[in-house]
Amino acid sequence: MQIETQEKGSALVVAISGSLDTKTAPAAETAIGAILDQGRNHLVVDFSEVDYIASSGLRVLLSTMKRLKKSKGKMFLCGMNPTVREVFDISGFSGIFKILDTQADALAAG
Repeated sequence: MQIETQEKGSALVVAISGSLDTKTAPAAETAIGAILDQGRNHLVVDFSEVDYIASSGLRVLLSTMKRLKKSKGKMFLCGMNPTVREVFDISGFSGIFKILDTQADALAAG
């Protein structure tokens, strides 16, 4: 798993690549936590290069959302392949997160 960030307007795009699973979730949580600690409160998480997400990855996103809500921040998810999207749908997380098709859609929504 790799995480790259890029400023785009008022948002910080967080592009994740690889798998977000039990092995990689702690590193993802640390990296995203550091971003939030810097005061960033508008994130677009791009899943275009994510091939798999496990419940531990979902937990990282949920804890990120909770932290953002406390600071009146916002987070949009985008670019999910059908397999990753199915995990969100089956788990009910599609109703919790704002999921858009493309990064451009996510940036426009925020």
